[in-house]
Amino acid sequence: MSRTPRYADAVDTAVHGEYRINRAPGDDRPLYRFTGRITADGSSGFRAEPGRYHLYAGWFCPWAQRVTIQRALNGLQEVVSVSYVDGGRDGRGWAFRETHGPDPVNGFTLLREAYEATEPGFDGHISVPTLWDRETGRIVSNDFAGIGIDLATQFGPWGNGGEFYPEPLRARIEELDRWLGPAVNQGVSVAAGAGPAAGAARGALLTAFAELDARLGQGRYLLGERLTEADVRLWVALARYDVAANATRAINPGLAEFPNLWDYARDLYQQEAFTATTDFATFSAPGAKLPDWGAPHGREALAGALI
Repeated sequence: MSRTPRYADAVDTAVHGEYRINRAPGDDRPLYRFTGRITADGSSGFRAEPGRYHLYAGWFCPWAQRVTIQRALNGLQEVVSVSYVDGGRDGRGWAFRETHGPDPVNGFTLLREAYEATEPGFDGHISVPTLWDRETGRIVSNDFAGIGIDLATQFGPWGNGGEFYPEPLRARIEELDRWLGPAVNQGVSVAAGAGPAAGAARGALLTAFAELDARLGQGRYLLGERLTEADVRLWVALARYDVAANATRAINPGLAEFPNLWDYARDLYQQEAFTATTDFATFSAPGAKLPDWGAPHGREALAGALI
């Protein structure tokens, strides 16, 4: 007998308040408190196995999309299951509603229930992505960086043989992230605001875009001819740029002002792992005009000059 889907009721901030992160006095635990890792040999306590893990994600969330892209790139759609929370949130945190379907694993109506099941009385940040372990009935991790890397490296026997976080390039991937993380991924929302901090963030962001534009005139991807985790991390910010932070063109006239970068962004989008994990409507500002992501990009012939 099939179970009747259970859903949370509508977002209601009048009743439940706005969502906020609670921290007990003197609590210095990190924002992402669950940082378990999956390992091929099980030495971490969480062995890589098909069908064991479930990913709670959000279509709207760039950090969650990094993980769903890696899942798709590595051909793990039948190995690690995924479901999506609704994009609306009140004081209870993320919830499962008819918009994107129920929780197929536990029947939770609120993602908070997964956190309470793992740590009763949990008072930290309830975030997506969240990786759930069916075997132990608890959260493995809500650390997006660790989850993505584990999907890229620990499920080899069940994947498609792709290597998107290859050992020889890991130091360079992380070096790029130390630059692009603050300047682009975190900086873009600040750049869209006002005041001195916004001005500094805009300068750093547009300088990064100019440097990326020059770099991507030499190689198809950030590290040459090979698609890696570095491209995944950057792309989720580029996908949202002109329909979210820069929807009113408060930062610049648009991503197309940097032709190599814009061609590169379309090149990635037109690959199945990126297309299948993107729903522009879930993160676009009201009235935002969607650029033509299907336009030809002409980057297939670029050599890997940066390798």
